[in-house]
Amino acid sequence: MAVNLVAPEPESLHPVPGVDLGVAMAGIKRTNRKDLLLIRLAAGARTAGVFTQNRFCAAPVLLAKQHLAQGAPRALVINTGNANAGTGDDGMTRAGSVCEAVARHLGCAAHEILPFSTGVIMEPLPSERIIAGIRAAVADLRESNWASAAEAIMTTDTVAKAASRRVRLSTGVATVTGIAKGAGMIHPNMATMLGFVATDARMPQAVLERMLREITEASFNSITVDGDTSTNDSFVLISSGAGPAAEGEGDLRALADAIREVAIDLAQSIVRDGEGATKFVTVRVEQGVAIDEARRVAFAIAHSPLVKTAFFASDPNLGRILAAIGNADVIDLDAGKVDLYIDEVLVARGGARSPEYRESQGIEAMKKPEFTVRAVLHRGSAAATVWTCDFSFDYVKINAEYRT
Repeated sequence: MAVNLVAPEPESLHPVPGVDLGVAMAGIKRTNRKDLLLIRLAAGARTAGVFTQNRFCAAPVLLAKQHLAQGAPRALVINTGNANAGTGDDGMTRAGSVCEAVARHLGCAAHEILPFSTGVIMEPLPSERIIAGIRAAVADLRESNWASAAEAIMTTDTVAKAASRRVRLSTGVATVTGIAKGAGMIHPNMATMLGFVATDARMPQAVLERMLREITEASFNSITVDGDTSTNDSFVLISSGAGPAAEGEGDLRALADAIREVAIDLAQSIVRDGEGATKFVTVRVEQGVAIDEARRVAFAIAHSPLVKTAFFASDPNLGRILAAIGNADVIDLDAGKVDLYIDEVLVARGGARSPEYRESQGIEAMKKPEFTVRAVLHRGSAAATVWTCDFSFDYVKINAEYRT
């Protein structure tokens, strides 16, 4: 029940020179569905990644980080249907065997392969099925395969998530295209998801890594569905180097803007497709002392199950929002200065119900599939925006039946 979200048309996703994608049906969890993705990178491509902070991080996360530290990867292999998390040494062995099999097909070293997995935790990875499916994925490799690739990494997603932009640099037109998956266990640091964004623009490795960190904070680390951080979260940014060079601050700023737009589009798509979601909610906190403070307050609102169930019911139970703000650990917050808006409706002024506010206004605003909650702290000039969704009956049903 995605909120104002449809899968992109395949022709809207621009191929990225130097990046080929191949999809296969390996039967990892179910038969007759796309569940294996191989991304082959041109020689000289640069890659940067950020990963989950969950201490029970999955075997593929550990191995991908090790391989990334050893040099420039030549390929990424992603499976759905099994997270290969909570699997101990056996999980590492199975992930390694997948990398070795991909390396044999592509004629490179196993440490040049980055593995990624998503799905059920604490189940042995059916590596033999993945290895058997690699040949079909290799045969399917092509630049124009982004839409199929987005489908191949879905788990409880109801809509495939992909986005694309073109940006003019001083040296030519660069392409940015990306895919992501995620619908549940969504929480920043990393946000619970897999995301892969590629550009053909050339840039130094240090610039790529800095750009990745900045863009992650503005996109995938600014969303929440249910406050649970996954074991497998990963976001990878690729520069294939097969296109124009990003030279100078103007080029780098334009390129970063395009990548940020794609990443935010993908991040918001995850929230729009949140498990059981019926509302897409922007939470904006203004006039905080620092950005970190504003983000803390925004996430206190966006994480609260009491607030999110009120969103679902279109119930302007505003005390829940004020209580969430008070729980944000802003020690010297003056509650008597906080203003609260639902869209443009001023519902609380100076920490109390606005005299002009009528509950019918709040109900009308919250009935919409998309609305904004805006809190003004009157403490400084910092602001932050995060995106969340409501909690519905279907969220419980989907997660109660996840393994069946």
